[in-house]
Amino acid sequence: MKKRMIARVMAGIMAATMMVTGVGCGKKNDGSRKYQIGISQYGEHGSLDNCREGFLAGLEKAGLKKGVDYEVDYQNAGFDDAIATQIGQSFSANDVDMMVAIATPSATACYAAAEDKDIPVVFTAITDPKAAGLTDGNVTGTSDKLPVEAQMDLIRKMQPEAEKIGIIYTTSEQNSVSAIAEYKEKAGDYGFTIAAIGVTQQSEVTQAVDTLLSEQVDCFSNLTDNNVVGVLASILEKTNEAGVPVYGSEVEQVKLGCVAAAGIDYYQLGIQTGEMAAKILKGEASCDDIPYETISEYGIYINSTAISELNITVPAEITDKAIETAE
Repeated sequence: MKKRMIARVMAGIMAATMMVTGVGCGKKNDGSRKYQIGISQYGEHGSLDNCREGFLAGLEKAGLKKGVDYEVDYQNAGFDDAIATQIGQSFSANDVDMMVAIATPSATACYAAAEDKDIPVVFTAITDPKAAGLTDGNVTGTSDKLPVEAQMDLIRKMQPEAEKIGIIYTTSEQNSVSAIAEYKEKAGDYGFTIAAIGVTQQSEVTQAVDTLLSEQVDCFSNLTDNNVVGVLASILEKTNEAGVPVYGSEVEQVKLGCVAAAGIDYYQLGIQTGEMAAKILKGEASCDDIPYETISEYGIYINSTAISELNITVPAEITDKAIETAE
């Protein structure tokens, strides 16, 4: 009798273990169960929103339908690292099949929370996954590495006399630190110097703008820095008054009033990420089988309204290939 009871207990433990393992690996136990996907987005602005919408489109493109094949728990950290950590921990506690992290702070938080349970983490909108420690373990995704040289080439052609580029970045965002290093390394090749100011929180950004304006920068170049992009409207109010152009890093920033950008399409980046995630969810591949990918295509975007207000003359070689964003 005792042996039969022990056997039943052991069988129950094994079944529960298999169920948890199935959840951690992101695989269905049977045809009736939906994948549970936790999406952690670091903050709300156009490029990150586009990543999320593109991700869902990528899942659908891969044959997975929301409400039929999967459910989403979408959480927004509001640019708060502590909240990003809480979101990752809640996903782990709920044993989601997959964590999807949009931007570096959310990705590192999810990775830390998922590691003990071996839940796959798929990230997007991360400039330097290796520097962020996101290349080992049950993790993969897509990088939004900026085309820094293309951006400086664009600035040189639009402002032939420019000498100094101002850049504001968050010191705790590894993607921004990496981009600043590349700007400084390559600026001399285009005849520029870089005046960079690091901030620790969003409230410091507009003061940094004032400081750079006092240093008489010829223009600003934005990164995909969440704290900076989150207050872009306030930045543009100051720079427009001073008559100093701001170059964005992707199409949404140009739509909001930056003069131009050599940047990527975050919606397409999201689609690429969703297709990767679908392979993992369906058991066609593991994170180890899919190294992180960097989008190679970039576009030239211009805002003719902003350009006109700042009296910039755009050469034909730019206008011939640029995508207009001004409404």
